[in-house]
Amino acid sequence: MSRFIDSRAPRSLLLADDLVISRTDAQRVIESVIRLSRADSVQAVIRSSRTRNVRFAANQLSTAGVVEDTTLVVMSFIGRKHSAVTTNDLSPESIERTVRKAEAIARLAPDDPDMLPVLGPQVLRDLGGAWDEATAGLAADEVTAAANTALAPARKAGSALTVAGFLITGADAIAIGTSAGHFAYHRGTSANYTLTVRSNDGTGSGWSGEDALAWSALNFGAVSAQAIEKAERSRNPVAIEPGRYTVILEPQAVGDLVGLMPRYFNARSADEGRSPFAKPGGGNRLGEQIVNAMVNLTSDPADSLVLTQPFDGDGMPLTKQSWITNGTLSTMLVPRAWAARKNLVATGNPNNLILAGGSTSRDQMIAGTQRGVLVTRLWYLRETDPRTMSYTGLTRDGTFLIENGKISKSIKNMRFNESPLFLLNNVEALGPVRRTASEGPGTQIMPVLKARDFNFTSLSDAV
Repeated sequence: MSRFIDSRAPRSLLLADDLVISRTDAQRVIESVIRLSRADSVQAVIRSSRTRNVRFAANQLSTAGVVEDTTLVVMSFIGRKHSAVTTNDLSPESIERTVRKAEAIARLAPDDPDMLPVLGPQVLRDLGGAWDEATAGLAADEVTAAANTALAPARKAGSALTVAGFLITGADAIAIGTSAGHFAYHRGTSANYTLTVRSNDGTGSGWSGEDALAWSALNFGAVSAQAIEKAERSRNPVAIEPGRYTVILEPQAVGDLVGLMPRYFNARSADEGRSPFAKPGGGNRLGEQIVNAMVNLTSDPADSLVLTQPFDGDGMPLTKQSWITNGTLSTMLVPRAWAARKNLVATGNPNNLILAGGSTSRDQMIAGTQRGVLVTRLWYLRETDPRTMSYTGLTRDGTFLIENGKISKSIKNMRFNESPLFLLNNVEALGPVRRTASEGPGTQIMPVLKARDFNFTSLSDAV
């Protein structure tokens, strides 16, 4: 018996491995949707997750929780009309109500000129290594123990620090099936620890974080120590004149800006003149050099550091895609509808991003910098010009001046106006990579990066 077939099943009957919906149960639900459907075609998507979190603030544990949810999305297609209806009640009665409601709404929907048939069988890779059993079944006391790597030093006599952090583990599964015979299933786990430390005089702030597939891969002590060190070192910042500076961005800061790029790789936007990759007079810049030749940007669901599902939200298979190869725009994202119009091969929508690193360490970059700025991370980024991929935002939680090859002092945060394209064009060195502590969709591998002429436009009083 499974709770995913009938939500009224008593919890005592649940199996230990029923943390998220199994492949067998997902297939059973999807088959029932297809069997009940009276539409021309139907697609069902099931997302199932269980997350455990512990939050602390003001040097005290504040909240702890476990969130479990399973949703079913039924998409019905009638002629050129379609609709989607969502439920998280997987009882047989609810599934049938959801199918009928999707059909009723589809009949009322306007025709969609870009509508395509649901996918038939696809060839998908098996990425079973994305699941870590220990992380999926982690006990609460293990999570709270990790929080003590920050709480204990902050509470120590003589400490003048206040810590706030978030620890979260997740187990999730997704299944997609269609009436044309496509079925895809994937499950994975994740663990994430982020910490912000403030000095009690209100002038210093430090941040650090790690993200991994398995809880055991996180180094909680190192994360806590780094955030504390940055907070103490960033006390009493001084103002420097805004302008163009050589910057050394730590991997999180690189990911904050470069991680915005995938949305611009859409071939349709470029072909229609709505993207930085649009060519004057029509077409796109595929095959042109767009950034420094040192830059290689890819997505790969099978990369061991960022294993993700081998298909996108529509069920399209994902393979390794090289967006930028040696500085040249080498691939563009081609949606199915645009591929059908232009007789192109459709690509899947990637769910991770990997910027290849180099052999220059952060310390070597600092030692080789006469005058520059070291940035821990960026925040509050907002697009200012989609045609140049330009954004404005602020530095945060540890910004330092480099003079004569050394970190000389803490400086006030600054607002910047910059484009990831300009940043990658001005790259001078790349260093070791790591998986960033994701605070948005998708996972990333980013290096420490040194670039010239980063455009700081004004000072900020924000700490």
